[in-house]
Amino acid sequence: MIHLSSIDTDAPKKKEKEKIKKEVEKLAKRIGELQHIMYAQKKYSLLIILQGMDASGKDGVVKNVFSDCNPSGIDTFAFKKPNEEEFAHDFLWRCHKIAPRKGNMMIFVRSHYEDILIQRVHKWIDEDRVAKRMKAINAFEELLIDDNDTSVLKFYLHISEKKQLEKLQERIDLPEKQWKHNDADWEERKFWPQYMECYEYAINESVVPWHIVPSDQRWYRNYFVAKAVVEALEKLPLVLPTLPAK
Repeated sequence: MIHLSSIDTDAPKKKEKEKIKKEVEKLAKRIGELQHIMYAQKKYSLLIILQGMDASGKDGVVKNVFSDCNPSGIDTFAFKKPNEEEFAHDFLWRCHKIAPRKGNMMIFVRSHYEDILIQRVHKWIDEDRVAKRMKAINAFEELLIDDNDTSVLKFYLHISEKKQLEKLQERIDLPEKQWKHNDADWEERKFWPQYMECYEYAINESVVPWHIVPSDQRWYRNYFVAKAVVEALEKLPLVLPTLPAK
């Protein structure tokens, strides 16, 4: 049983910032190399799910970890409030239609888990619906793995309440970051305990395990995610296709 309050949000003290930042560059390059092979082979795919409270660094991970990837073989989808068409379907409809095809990587910035997070926090759905959606999420992720050779990597960017306050305040104080400011982020912050409870439920009830990423330091957050992605890709039997022997 995972309790987020017992997991540190800081980088391990023995990790050296500058060394780790250089390592992130090497890992990003390696991800690019492996993605190239996966795209050419068109046999496997990778779904990366980034979840976390506002200002936990989801966009920063995309920018820094996947910078060496070929845009032809990687897509990113940022989950917002469902539109009218999406509301008219089941909650997984919009997820399934953008799941990665063979050879591709897909990054979900937020994801289908929002439908048992924000909706549960604000009591827009009851507990029976939460349990049914959790069951459907597990089935959906297992389907991608079993039926399409999709590796599913899930990251919870674990930021402290204090660090979030600091990052949200920067969006007011620093002109270059003011475009990120959203009054709704401050409103959602008031529900921090409820969000932690709902995240713990989603993490503990998941069949596909989560990576809990200490995210108070951006450099370590990027390293943690990049290392996990490389390890997952290196486990796949990726081979560049060649012409058949004559």
